[in-house]
Amino acid sequence: MEKRSPEIETRTKKRPSPRLSTIFAAVLFAFCFQTYDLAADADRHAAKPPRILHIMSFHLPWEWNVEQLNGFKHGLNQPDAEFRIFQMDTKRNNSQEWIQSVGMQARQLIDTWQPDLIYTNDDPAQAYVARHYVNHSIPFVFSGVNAAPGEYGFAASANVTGVLEHEHFVATITLLRSLVPTIRKIAVIIDDEPTWPGVVARMQAQLPQLSGIELARIETVKTFSTFKSLMADLQEKVDAVAMLGIFTFKDEAGANVPFTEVLRWTAENSKLPDFSFWDSRIPFGTLCAVAVSGYAQGFEAGKIARGILFDGRSPSSYPMKPTIKGKPVISLARANRLGLRISTDILLTVQVIQNFQWDE
Repeated sequence: MEKRSPEIETRTKKRPSPRLSTIFAAVLFAFCFQTYDLAADADRHAAKPPRILHIMSFHLPWEWNVEQLNGFKHGLNQPDAEFRIFQMDTKRNNSQEWIQSVGMQARQLIDTWQPDLIYTNDDPAQAYVARHYVNHSIPFVFSGVNAAPGEYGFAASANVTGVLEHEHFVATITLLRSLVPTIRKIAVIIDDEPTWPGVVARMQAQLPQLSGIELARIETVKTFSTFKSLMADLQEKVDAVAMLGIFTFKDEAGANVPFTEVLRWTAENSKLPDFSFWDSRIPFGTLCAVAVSGYAQGFEAGKIARGILFDGRSPSSYPMKPTIKGKPVISLARANRLGLRISTDILLTVQVIQNFQWDE
C-alpha cells in the first residue's frame, strides 16, 4: 500500500476554518435549493395539460356561445389546455326527440373521454346533461344559467358550481323610460324553451323597484303566425314589449323561424317600443337593452375552473352567483323609425347601433 506523505496526513487532520465551513454550507444549500426547484419545475412540465369538455346548449358561431367560450379561456389562463366542444344546437333543433338524443350523446362522450373538467353553458346543457352528474367525481362549471340551481339539483352538489345569468331588468326599464317616459304596461313574449320561466319570475320579483310598471301580459308563443296576430292585438293594449323567447316559433312546415326574421318583422310592423336583455338582438331591430355580457359570464366561469384544476379548490367552495355589470345598447335606427328623439346625454353613455343589420 502506498504510504501517504506526512504533509498530506497533517493537512487532513486540520480542522476547517469557520469561514470555509460557512461558504461550503451556503454552496450546498444553494445547490440543494436549485435541485429541488428544477425537480419541481420538471414535475410541472411533466403534468399533462387539463382536458376540458365544453358542452354548449346552442351552436357555433352563435355570438353568445363564442363570447362565453372566449371569456372562459381567458379566465382559465391555461393555453395548453385541451378542449373538446360538443354543440347541442337546441336553438335550431328544439324537438324533444332531438334534445333527448343529443343529451344522451353528450353523456356518452363524457363517459368515454373522461375529461378533467366539464364546462356547460345555458340551461338545456344543465337540464339534459349536467344534472345527471350531480355529486360525480368530475367537476362541472356552468355559465349562462337562468333557472335556479336547485331546479337541476345543483344547490347542495359537491361537484357543480358556476355563474348565473341574471338579466338587468330594472336597468333596462330605466333605460327604456329615458327614451319613452310614458311606458306603463308591458307585454312579455317567450317561447317554450326552459330558460324563460326563471327570467319572468325574476322580472316579477323586481317589479316593486319600478314604480308604475306592470307586466300586463305574459304570452308563451309557439308559432310565427300566432306571434304576428298577438303583436297586432297588443298595439293598442300595452306600451312596450319584452322580446325574450323568440327562437322556437314554427312556420307552416313546422320548422323554426330564424330569430332574425322574427325581429325584422317586428321592427317593420310594430309601433311599440321593445327591449331585451341581450345585445345580439339590437342590430336586428330591438330598441334597447342593458345587456348581460357573455364574455363576463365565461370569464368568471374560467376563473372558477382554474381554481378547481390548479389551486385544488372544491367546486362547492365557490358560491353560485350572477355577474353584476350590464352594457347599455340602443338601436338608433329603430328609435328613428319609432319617431323617438334621443338626447345627446343618453347617446354618450350607451353603445349605439346606427343601422339595421339588413341595411348594411
